[in-house]
Amino acid sequence: MSKDLLFEIGLEEVPARFVRGAIEQLEDRLVKWLDSVRVTHGEVLAYATPRRLAVIIKDVIEKQEDVEEEVKGPSRKIALDDSGNWSKAALGFARSQGVDPEQFTFKELGGVEYIYATKSSKGIQTSEVLADGLLQVLHAMTFPKFMRWASYDLKFVRPIRWIVAMFGSDVVDIEIAGVKSGNVSRGHRFLGSDTTISEPSAYAEALREQHVIVDIEERRALIVSQIEALAAKKNWTIAIKEDLLEEVLFLVETPTVLYGSFEESFLDIPQDVLITSMREHQRYFPVLDDNSKLLPYFVTVRNGGAESLDVIARGNEKVLRARLSDAKFFYEEDQKLQIKDALSKLESIVFQEEIGTVGDKVRRIRKIADTLAAKLQVSADQVELVSRAADICKFDLVTQMVYEFPELQGVMGEDYALRAGERPEVAKAVFEHYQPRSASDTVPASVVGSIVSIADKIDTIVGCFSIGIIPTGSQDPYALRRQAAGIVQIALDHRLPITLDEIFEIGIEIHENMRVMKRSKDDIHKDLQEFFALRVKKLLSETMRYDVVDAVISAGYDDIVSVVNRGTALTNTVETAAEFKTTVDSFNRVGNLAAKASNASVTEEVFVEAGERTLYEAWSSTAQAYREALAARDAEKALSIAAEWREPITSFFDSVMVMAEDEAIRANRLGLLASIDKDLKAFADFSKLVW
Repeated sequence: MSKDLLFEIGLEEVPARFVRGAIEQLEDRLVKWLDSVRVTHGEVLAYATPRRLAVIIKDVIEKQEDVEEEVKGPSRKIALDDSGNWSKAALGFARSQGVDPEQFTFKELGGVEYIYATKSSKGIQTSEVLADGLLQVLHAMTFPKFMRWASYDLKFVRPIRWIVAMFGSDVVDIEIAGVKSGNVSRGHRFLGSDTTISEPSAYAEALREQHVIVDIEERRALIVSQIEALAAKKNWTIAIKEDLLEEVLFLVETPTVLYGSFEESFLDIPQDVLITSMREHQRYFPVLDDNSKLLPYFVTVRNGGAESLDVIARGNEKVLRARLSDAKFFYEEDQKLQIKDALSKLESIVFQEEIGTVGDKVRRIRKIADTLAAKLQVSADQVELVSRAADICKFDLVTQMVYEFPELQGVMGEDYALRAGERPEVAKAVFEHYQPRSASDTVPASVVGSIVSIADKIDTIVGCFSIGIIPTGSQDPYALRRQAAGIVQIALDHRLPITLDEIFEIGIEIHENMRVMKRSKDDIHKDLQEFFALRVKKLLSETMRYDVVDAVISAGYDDIVSVVNRGTALTNTVETAAEFKTTVDSFNRVGNLAAKASNASVTEEVFVEAGERTLYEAWSSTAQAYREALAARDAEKALSIAAEWREPITSFFDSVMVMAEDEAIRANRLGLLASIDKDLKAFADFSKLVW
């Protein structure tokens, strides 16, 4: 027999950004707890709104499963004394397992006999453990931020106002923070009322009658369908940004889409400013025409029905008008600020107390960017553009618009730079140097923007590492992981002819020349290598098998383009060439014996067998082409050349005794294998491949 279990935690309005994680956590903890107490169950349904977290678990058995298990004890030799009686070790094992020694059985394992205790445990009624279990789950929940209320010691995301805990039609009696469980839930704060839940299966429908759509996906579908219907009716394009939709989803219990308008005069402000103001401050969806140009309308979602939408729209219009008026004022005031004056203000803004001001950072960015430009051998015109873009890349941080909307840094920099007469390439680089802002963002499109972006990011990373700020666990206050991943992605996408080590050395040298570092150059460099290795590994793991990733990284990841190309070539060959395993086996035989070589020197005159001469000629005649292909990042060609060595390697091992008695001959053969292995290891450590 089984029943459904319902557990609903009623709360004051939870911040929208916390709800998804909270309901996933509640679902996961409940399921794991049931499994831990041997209570089987069926389908799990999770529901959430701003005021509730609820989980229904179907077909929960009414009684725990009986269990019988065998536990291995000491060996027969230890369990019995010389007289054949149970030893102290055996009796202690019996006490620890709660069994009589006479119940022991003997079983052989690996040629040795051991005693085994058979333990039986009768299941108890599920209803007897539910109360403690639900409280245990509730107390174990964690959140980004906690609250305490009244005089209770309990910390939770928001004050708990009601609890529904039901096993079938029966209430599971629990109490926490003065709230006792029951079978009464609460409807929409303004449109609904309290409602009695007859049984868990009636939960969703009972709340629907009280104007609460508890199903997350149903609520999401309602919002999207209403927006799409409005867009079709008005011939608009309504930009639905996923993170905004996610937030709105957990702000409402009964969604109703409506629209409003604002004065066209506000369209003189840059479109990004208007959209940001609507999205970030008001949670509005912007309306665009067929050319993605902003129209003087907005779409929002009401937490309620369709009554008096015109009144609601006017209220939202009034609020938005005030927001946009502020934005217009900031924008017009910022036009009066000269770039040189903005740059001087950066001297009073502390970036990090041990690293210096933003002004100090800009000077380092300029020096790093100039050095990178020289290393990359860009044109003289681009060198000039890089220098100017680096000089002014942070000037918009002191503008009123960026102060009000920090997410517009770079966006406003580009706009203001163009209005100040800067060259378009410089203005674009001011915007691009923040890219990629996230894992889903694009990298800078221009070489100028890419160079300044790398300079900015490596300056931050080296600066933090130099004073011991290195991300550990979830702690990464300066987003160093994201910035390192950005450098890797930029180098890859633009196929920059520069290695990570060269970037590290430039960043460390500039910091060393311009400020006092608390750690040694060698320690910083070592930590940077380890830190970036993880970023490269993560990048490769998105498209490659773990063993391929390990194999190519072992051969070096300093050249991002090279390691990606080698991984791609190896992946394609492993997955498409059935005979490649034989090739890898031959490479691994070379590596196993090469480890015994004292050096990688080989002398042709010492050869005595045809097999070793054949292998030497096959390798030496193509080794230079192989190395040149690797240097040119042509991994497909390099792997193809290496694959041609398989046959002579196989013939060599079939016909030549590597470990010859003659020391000179043996050393020469091992040297030949070590030379070949050195070339192979420059591509990948093939021994890490798994078949």
